[in-house]
Amino acid sequence: MLSSTYKHVLHCILFFTLITIFLNNSPDVLNISFDPWTEYGLILTTILYSLRFLTFLTIPQVLFNFCGLVFYNAFPDKVVLKGSPLLAPFICIRVVTRGDFPHLVRANVARNINTCLDVGLENFHIEVVTDKPINLPKHPSHGGIREVVVPLDYQTRTGALYKSRALQYCLEDHVNVLNSTDWIVHLDEETLLTENSVRGIINFVLDGKHPFGQGLITYANEKVVNWLTTLSDSFRVSDDMGKLRFQFKFFHKPLFSWKGSYVVTQYQAEKQVSFDNGIDGSVAEDCFFAMRAFRQGFTFDFIEGEMHEKSPFTLLDYVQQRKRWLVGILLVVHSRMIPLKYKLLLGCSIYAWATIP
Repeated sequence: MLSSTYKHVLHCILFFTLITIFLNNSPDVLNISFDPWTEYGLILTTILYSLRFLTFLTIPQVLFNFCGLVFYNAFPDKVVLKGSPLLAPFICIRVVTRGDFPHLVRANVARNINTCLDVGLENFHIEVVTDKPINLPKHPSHGGIREVVVPLDYQTRTGALYKSRALQYCLEDHVNVLNSTDWIVHLDEETLLTENSVRGIINFVLDGKHPFGQGLITYANEKVVNWLTTLSDSFRVSDDMGKLRFQFKFFHKPLFSWKGSYVVTQYQAEKQVSFDNGIDGSVAEDCFFAMRAFRQGFTFDFIEGEMHEKSPFTLLDYVQQRKRWLVGILLVVHSRMIPLKYKLLLGCSIYAWATIP
């Protein structure tokens, strides 16, 4: 079998080959034989050139993806522990759910506990934050399961909604059971830990240099429910390995934000940043949180090891998911709570997405 280094070299050769072929076969759009101002008129030509210049909004994201996919190994080896799991600080694995699929949550909690125990992690518990009671059963090998039901009448100071409301409820003094030096791993209800990701998280918290971290999520694992949505999510995998990895490994800043799952935070830092960000921070709560942490000077790092998730099961669910992301990130970019210098690259990215043909 080829080593990871050889695989990465072959990946880079193919990458540069495709770029070269594209450049050599692209039409010369600047070498035109007529005057567009005369042919189309002032208004139409201005519109056409404006649409052409909108493509430049993608340049920052393209450059970050390029650097991440070329400068860092795209086929990383198995994550090796840099210290004993017994020495790791306490880790809370927090899952936020509406409680609509209790069987899925119960099954994934059991699998995630077994994965942690297989790696040798003992100083942890799993916390499920839900709008509806799930009645989680006890695990035969690990008693650290906590179910937190968010009261219907709970309101945050700024009126945060949805997932941000549930996450903020966990930070309330009468609900929280964590110490300031403990760590939280945020997962969605369908997210599955792997032994690699648990080792990566242990290395990250043992290192302790950065209060926030995130890693790679892949989607084509186990049974694929919908191949079209799963293939569409392959873009997110390349995004994690490119842009996300480069911004965190090289700059240690969320220049383009981050995702809402496979998020690792130190409790004290998370409480200081807060999820209580009103309506602007309620639709894409992960993005708003990252921008606030960026503004407050916190640093980030990339965590080695992948986690597994499933793509939306139907095209309608896929479109609704993307719609929520688009609306939510636009709210963040337009929010007066985040100064322009912190969200400039994020703004370029979201407007490149919003204006793509």
